[in-house]
Amino acid sequence: MQEEQTSSGGSQELLTFTLGGEEYGIDILKVQEIRGYDAVTAIANTPGFIKGVINLRGIIVPIVDMRIKFHLGKVEYDQFTVVIILNVAKRVVGMVVDGVSDVITLTPEQIRPAPEFGSAIDTQYVMGLGTVDERMLILVDIEKLMSSQDMQLVEAALA
Repeated sequence: MQEEQTSSGGSQELLTFTLGGEEYGIDILKVQEIRGYDAVTAIANTPGFIKGVINLRGIIVPIVDMRIKFHLGKVEYDQFTVVIILNVAKRVVGMVVDGVSDVITLTPEQIRPAPEFGSAIDTQYVMGLGTVDERMLILVDIEKLMSSQDMQLVEAALA
């Protein structure tokens, strides 16, 4: 048992961030950079969760506000609001979150399967729940989420 915990086999490095009162984790390998929230250029007729686009060193990057996407109530932008620039499915996408916490490593023993809620709640993008001390993290399959049907506009904007 001791050997399993000290070996890195199966461990996952995650970037943790907050949305509303919850803490989330995504694969650190999908993260390109973290930036402060700047003004975006709005694009007409896009879903509410797509805030617009930014020019990131010559690359036009769509910006998705995850608070709107996950229906987390009132959205306020302050000095802690950040944009995580992701590299998913060979595309660059930015996601707005309330704040970035830290980078953690979870062992397979610290990850539990996502609970089943039936059809009432969509958990298809939740890989599981991670526990670190007293903290509970919602682990999101960010590639699956960003390339999903309802995010198709993000793919179209980058095609």
